[in-house]
Amino acid sequence: MKACVVQKLSGPDGLAYTDVDDVAGHADTLVIGVRAAGVCFPDLLMSKGEYQLKLPPPFIPGMEAAGVVDWAPEESEFKVGDRVSAFGILGGWAEQVLAPMANVTRSPAELDDAEAVSLLVNYNTMYFALARRAAMRPHESVLVLGSAGGVGTAAIQVAKAMGASKVIAVVHRTGATEFVESLGADVVLPLADGWAQAVREHTDGRGVDIVVDPVGGQAFDDAVRVLAIDGKLLVIGFAAGSIPTVKVNRLLLRNAGVLGVAWGEYLHQVPGSAALFSFGLNQLVAAGLKPPPPQRYPLSEGPAALQALADGGVFGKLVLEP
Repeated sequence: MKACVVQKLSGPDGLAYTDVDDVAGHADTLVIGVRAAGVCFPDLLMSKGEYQLKLPPPFIPGMEAAGVVDWAPEESEFKVGDRVSAFGILGGWAEQVLAPMANVTRSPAELDDAEAVSLLVNYNTMYFALARRAAMRPHESVLVLGSAGGVGTAAIQVAKAMGASKVIAVVHRTGATEFVESLGADVVLPLADGWAQAVREHTDGRGVDIVVDPVGGQAFDDAVRVLAIDGKLLVIGFAAGSIPTVKVNRLLLRNAGVLGVAWGEYLHQVPGSAALFSFGLNQLVAAGLKPPPPQRYPLSEGPAALQALADGGVFGKLVLEP
């Protein structure tokens, strides 16, 4: 079969589209014929040897895939031909991938495979973050930092689907405003001096109920300051590079909280929870939630897709299609 293989740890130019051995299934796994594979930031880090999981070349990246079951154990609930999506795997940038059954969910009938793979990590993470960690209620307000990226895109759409009264999106990329507005954000603000004051003005001075922060860095302190009483800040990641510290006196005075969100680790620690969160997210999809059109590349152009991600030229989800 064909695959994109990391031949050297030098980023996009270290990938090669080449022939590799077919995969073989065994107990508690499925062989999935890949129709769409996600391209995400950990793939870029892994291709440079900078991710927490460090693999020696050659290896096939790709932690998200959607397609059809090509092989399943006889006792499996999945059958050959079923449409499925797999997360937390390795090797998705290929025509077939081996996936543990615990990491496989059924793809929503309302979405094609590229759209289904867009849901996997970012949308499940945000459903978990808002529904479980923040216990979000309808009519609460949500502020989203880094709103043009994959997590930010998901945060805006999931928050609106769950009944947020107002979603305020903050962007730092030039030219991202129109895209973010198309996702349903009620207010879009540039990440510039005075953005926190603008948030207060758009919430009549009370602040926001929930902040989604996949950025970290210098914006974090202002994000804490704009929390309303009983507000919650969700720590998703540190795209800005630096890990902020919390001045807990601000939490005390505002009766606010800072909550960590690690969907993958939660699934590892709480077996069976993946199906619960996937079911809840699929209910939102059935009610009309749909990710924006993904940016599609042929699998053979994996290096170019990864370079586009590295250059910051991707709005929403980027996928490879064999």
